[in-house]
Amino acid sequence: MLDSRKVKLGCAPINWTNDDLPSLGGELTYQQCLSEMALAGYKGSEIGTKYPKDKDVLKKALDLRGLQICNGWFSSFFTSDKPIDYTLDLFEKHADFTYFLGARVIGIGECGVTIHGDESCPLSKAPVLSDAQFEKLAQGLNEIAKLAKAKGMKTAFHYHIGTGVQTMEETERLLAMTDPELVGIVFDTGHSTLAGDDPVKLLEKYMDRVNHIHFKDLRSDVYQQLKENDWSFLTGVKEGLFTVPGDGDMVDWDGIFAILNKSNYEGWIVVEAEQDPAKADPLEYAIKARKFLAEKTGL
Repeated sequence: MLDSRKVKLGCAPINWTNDDLPSLGGELTYQQCLSEMALAGYKGSEIGTKYPKDKDVLKKALDLRGLQICNGWFSSFFTSDKPIDYTLDLFEKHADFTYFLGARVIGIGECGVTIHGDESCPLSKAPVLSDAQFEKLAQGLNEIAKLAKAKGMKTAFHYHIGTGVQTMEETERLLAMTDPELVGIVFDTGHSTLAGDDPVKLLEKYMDRVNHIHFKDLRSDVYQQLKENDWSFLTGVKEGLFTVPGDGDMVDWDGIFAILNKSNYEGWIVVEAEQDPAKADPLEYAIKARKFLAEKTGL
């Protein structure tokens, strides 16, 4: 079982309103999102697209519900034509904002050539990074991590479908090119599985690089439709590809928890299962996941 003094459970607002497709849950307020997270028994939230940009306003809303920000997705652009300093300047502002709200880790997704936010682009068209792009990405992540460390924060690179670093092989390549003392990863069960890999094997090999965790499962019937029909990432999301831990049928949760329960992991486990809230009530699924995690981890 996990130590509640070291590991906390959070929930992602993308379960209420989707960051990549804001029309999903567009009618839901950030106040409802935060209130239902707290009601379901979570202690933290990630940054959502609807959350106030004024840190004091957001802090008040969090404090009222006994929540804190545990991470906020940061988009880097190292694989684009933009200079490295462009991303570093954005990162400094983002880090200061999230630190104020309680976060001590920042998840980084590389968006220089990503297609995951393009509903018309099938996942089979996912970018393949060149050697030069890998080099620039690794250099940029090392620099970002130095900035984070100076602020008392850690970084966690989020391998993510459609971004150029999605498979275990690509993740391994990037980790070999970055400083292990500085650059960690977001361990995401859903994206490993969708990429065709076994998240248990990835966690077993890179547990010491895990600085943040995203838990979600997949529905195998929708997964097969995505593959057969060459869907885009967002089409899969709308059709119910993802669901919360305790509901899907593709992730080996016993294998995941066997590794975690023996580890010295300290940080957050975040339920992040983007769905259409009109089809999957966010509160219902947040409660379902919370009960599942309590049974598996003792938290």
